[in-house]
Amino acid sequence: MSRIIVTGGAGRLGRSVVAALAAEGHEVTSLDREALDGLPARQVAVDLLDAGATSAVFSDIRPAAVVHLAAIAVPGALPDPDTYRINTQLVWSVLQASLDAGAEKMLLASSPTVMGYHSPSGWKPDYLPLDEDHPVAPWNGYGASKVAMEQIVQMAVRQHGGRMSFGVFRPCYVIAPEEWAGAPTQQGHTVAERISDPALSAVALFNYVDARDAGAFVAAWVERAADVPNGSTFFVGAPDALCESDTATAIRSFLPAAAGAADQLTGSQSMFSSARAEELLGWRARHLWRDELVRTPDTAGATG
Repeated sequence: MSRIIVTGGAGRLGRSVVAALAAEGHEVTSLDREALDGLPARQVAVDLLDAGATSAVFSDIRPAAVVHLAAIAVPGALPDPDTYRINTQLVWSVLQASLDAGAEKMLLASSPTVMGYHSPSGWKPDYLPLDEDHPVAPWNGYGASKVAMEQIVQMAVRQHGGRMSFGVFRPCYVIAPEEWAGAPTQQGHTVAERISDPALSAVALFNYVDARDAGAFVAAWVERAADVPNGSTFFVGAPDALCESDTATAIRSFLPAAAGAADQLTGSQSMFSSARAEELLGWRARHLWRDELVRTPDTAGATG
């Protein structure tokens, strides 16, 4: 059992990460601005932008591992300069506090948006499925902040990799367990609506991951971080696309800029590859939309 800090532990992704780590027997502390009833963790309110306060909390807890999820969560929530400043400053604060507290591991949540899809000036993939070696091309403050956050981690590997393990994961469009039954998603619509109107899912290249699977990935990384190359980056997503049709057809209909690479996918294959996570950590998404979606008389017709 290890002491683990999860920043943003009360969020849509955070609560599943906390649950997965607690289920493995870890002693988890969630650092978040708000508390969540029933979260299986000690909950501490702290302004992570305050480096001194953050360092004090970390020094008190002395975590063995840190999972950094706290950030401006979506593009456009704030002006680009503010999003970039806050997200990067949070990483600097948490990184320094982790180092000062003697943590052995730090995992950072990034985003698939670093790929730069839907750039107003045009975007098309070099190949499909997208993997961790594909070039990044952020076009807004959110995506640029995520690239910078990843680069800070790589800098930390070069400076401190001899005493600490670092990792980055890019969780796909997170679907919380209750959203399969009709609770609104982060964008306000339901999963059933997202499937019945492929344009809604095309915005994220039809990618998704159940929050419980993302939590299982974090638990796997914490257990095996020392066994994988330091600073490794992972896409974390379901192996299938969030659409009824085969993926290539959906791409040609709703993502014409990527049509040239559509034939590189077969069947319902995702536009993102999580093969590295499976190869290095033995992780694979288990909660797939065709099994998890709760179909009602209304949604059954909408989703075929």
